[in-house]
Amino acid sequence: MPALFNCFLFKTSNARGADVMQASTTKLLKETCSYIKSLHREVDDLSDRLSDLMSTMDHNSPGAEIIRSILRS
Repeated sequence: MPALFNCFLFKTSNARGADVMQASTTKLLKETCSYIKSLHREVDDLSDRLSDLMSTMDHNSPGAEIIRSILRS
């Protein structure tokens, strides 16, 4: 009887471990998606700021040339 009981505990323990692993994986995936979304928002904001800056800048100025060279690289 004790061997059967030990086998049951082992299976239960593995099931709990799998549940914990699944929960950790799910949490990591959600955090990763959230981080990627925040990066997308940041890129959108920087793109808007750059567009605003370039629209008010003299296209022949040294600043405009610096921005163009950065965008080319």
